[in-house]
Amino acid sequence: MNLTIPNWLIILGGAGQIFTAIIYPYIRHVVFDWYNDILKLKPLNQEIAKTYGRYIQGLNFSFGLIAILLPDDLKNQTGLAVALTGLIAAYWTGKVVTQFAYYPMYQIPRKAIFKMGEVLMNILFISFAVIFILLFIQNLS
Repeated sequence: MNLTIPNWLIILGGAGQIFTAIIYPYIRHVVFDWYNDILKLKPLNQEIAKTYGRYIQGLNFSFGLIAILLPDDLKNQTGLAVALTGLIAAYWTGKVVTQFAYYPMYQIPRKAIFKMGEVLMNILFISFAVIFILLFIQNLS
């Protein structure tokens, strides 16, 4: 199988990942009222939760920046390309699995804009997983 992922698709995926990093604080604050919920935690647990939120945001932004700036390097079949595309593929695949396995148990606000946002974000997450799984496979072949 001769699989070649075009640079424009990698760059588009990168832009989407940066978008998720930028929109992440809005989703936490407005959609989930996250900061008011974590105020119920002990101070150390509050800081841990905030730190993990920043890790997620930072990874999304970093993966996006790498995809935009280094699309050729992400598909050059080196050991680093295999490792990095495998990591990003696992990250987004894990996000998609978590999204569908655990999140349906919880209610998000039922406003139409939030429901539409949920669908569009899920499409983005699935797209990121697919793009990087294909890149990983391309690097392995």
